[in-house]
Amino acid sequence: MHSPSVIRDRRPLARRLLGTVVGLSAVLLSTLAQSPAARPAEAATPHSAVTADGKGLRALFGSENRVIRTRDRVIAVTFNAAWNDAGLDSILGELARRRAAATFFLTGDFAERHPMVVRKIAAAGHGLGNHSFSHPYFKDLGKAGRQHEVVAADAALRAAGAGRAVTPFFRFPYGETSPAHIREVNALGFADIEYTADTNGWKGTEGGMTVDRAVNRALDALRPGAILQMHVGASQGRTEVIDAQALPRILDAITARGYRVIDLRTLLTP
Repeated sequence: MHSPSVIRDRRPLARRLLGTVVGLSAVLLSTLAQSPAARPAEAATPHSAVTADGKGLRALFGSENRVIRTRDRVIAVTFNAAWNDAGLDSILGELARRRAAATFFLTGDFAERHPMVVRKIAAAGHGLGNHSFSHPYFKDLGKAGRQHEVVAADAALRAAGAGRAVTPFFRFPYGETSPAHIREVNALGFADIEYTADTNGWKGTEGGMTVDRAVNRALDALRPGAILQMHVGASQGRTEVIDAQALPRILDAITARGYRVIDLRTLLTP
């Protein structure tokens, strides 16, 4: 998401869970620092996607992963959510019609406010990624604050009932990454998954965006392994979701150009 003024910072449920989780994370982080052979995805979070030979999730560590490493004509479709779910039903319907899987990167705050939405996405067969708890600028936080944002969001997704749909994928707010911050996220058991292109549909018509422009931005970025970023809702009380309107045309064009949509979770096994 891209509008800091509209992100609400309400943490009651995550705070109830966080005492235990953060305490455990501190012990595990110390263990990881002492043992290079440790398996962070299984240690810091309940993910089990690290293969015995160290491939899978670990192959994504140390990088911001803005494109899938492949020559195949495949593309991943992802959505961020922090405001509301105004476009979700339309998005889920289009994905279901095409039997296409997406990954939804939710903030913990969104998960706390919309637990039924979290469960709806999971029930539809899509993956859920971590987009921080309150969508802050990570550069403005200390290390403990950044860790809190990641761990609290993970706790909120699980508390909402996402179950096995929760992935070990993290996406930085505003797409702001740094090697040091990526290392911190990796140490917590998450791979950073960014994007090749954003449709900018989140800007809305007030920001000069149209459905045509959103579609063109997506198709201009089409290449083997591209990761497309869109948004589920609309900011500041708006209900028009350009990305939801653009999605059918984008998916049709992807197919017409000989590409297929893949589930990011396939990256977790070699």
